[in-house]
Amino acid sequence: MRRRVIIIGAAGRDFHNFNTRFREDPSVEVVAFTAAQIPGIGGRRYPPELAGPLYPEGIPIFAEEKLPALIVEHKVHECVFSYSDVSYAHVMGVSAIVLAAGASFTILGPTDTQVRSTKPVVAVCAIRTGAGKSQTSRRVVEVLMGLGLKVVAIRHPMPYGNLLLQKVQRFAQISDLEKHECTIEEMEEYEPHIVRGNVIYSGDDYEAIVRAAEQDPDGCDVIVWDGGNNDFSFLKPDLQVTVVDPHRPGHELGYFPGEVNFRRADVIVINKMDTASPEGIATVKANIAKVNPKALVVEANSPPMLADPSLVKGKRVLVVEDGPTLTHGEMKIGAGTVAAEQHGAKELVDPRPFLVGSLVDTFKTYPNIGTLLPAMGYGADQIKDLAATINASDADAVVIGTPIDLGRILEIDKPHTRVTYDLAEIGSPNLTEILAKFVKER
Repeated sequence: MRRRVIIIGAAGRDFHNFNTRFREDPSVEVVAFTAAQIPGIGGRRYPPELAGPLYPEGIPIFAEEKLPALIVEHKVHECVFSYSDVSYAHVMGVSAIVLAAGASFTILGPTDTQVRSTKPVVAVCAIRTGAGKSQTSRRVVEVLMGLGLKVVAIRHPMPYGNLLLQKVQRFAQISDLEKHECTIEEMEEYEPHIVRGNVIYSGDDYEAIVRAAEQDPDGCDVIVWDGGNNDFSFLKPDLQVTVVDPHRPGHELGYFPGEVNFRRADVIVINKMDTASPEGIATVKANIAKVNPKALVVEANSPPMLADPSLVKGKRVLVVEDGPTLTHGEMKIGAGTVAAEQHGAKELVDPRPFLVGSLVDTFKTYPNIGTLLPAMGYGADQIKDLAATINASDADAVVIGTPIDLGRILEIDKPHTRVTYDLAEIGSPNLTEILAKFVKER
């Protein structure tokens, strides 16, 4: 009898765990995926073309709320936890549900799931969503390109659309974002790489993605894993960089799998030094000394730069920030909030009275979001709701703190300005020195 398994996920790590560990294992039958965190991803099916010959009808995907009933209905032996950026209390809460229903609860590690590349790999990971992983990835790419290397980035998956069409996705120009029908969340991660001149891949099947990246038509000397959702790398790294956040001191030891990244890091970047409290910085440094004293520690800022301060000073402003950072990342502020306060905003407008459609549900699910609006855009309807909410507000102006310019995507009928931010290392050691040594040794 095949061992019956359910993979508990959120459209990303779950598919990767299936592909690398279970797809070709005839002793196992994966009867279902469950889905959490991302709106509207339940009710789909992992297609048979991706699932392989053992699954001629594909694999159904259900909302996580149905997990206990699915375990009983399918006489499931084992449930594999496969999503990230959650507290240990959350992980063990799910395990209690699984065990109470009679199944075993497991988590797959790097040895079972990491893909090996023929190219050197620099992995950039984080301890929480919103720590500053994206600007750190961009800085790593910038340094490597400055050393004369052809860099290809591979991004943590965001397969929210047609899974079969998303098996291997390559982004080399802005038009590719429209070609692949990207959500706002996807554009926020892909566009900054494209405009800097490097290619980025993503999709469903990371064995196929790595092989395509190695043979990229523009050339590939080194791969940068641009991690997401504080997951650990899908690729076996030759150098791992982990970003920590002193605004959330202690989270590096309290969240899954952020602590995995913390312990496995060769380099730890302490970001946001200029805006964090001395106590928060001290806590993070003490935890590094206790848990990973061999790691090289890079101190850095991510100073927000406001395009048009005149729209903010003395005005009532609505701040729009990166969605996942505020939702399961649990941040109360972002770069837009910091910039608005630094440039003398009279008041931050609370979006709650003006919420439209799906954003009402977002604030119900995450009631502790601060006085700002998460840029939720997992589909066309959410993007419309976001624009309608912004335009319904009584703000004098809008500050856009997302990694891309929402003004290019949404029709905003209010004055708006954008905040950008890049990683700025402080002193030595820094990423230039570390990566130059890495390249020389490789």
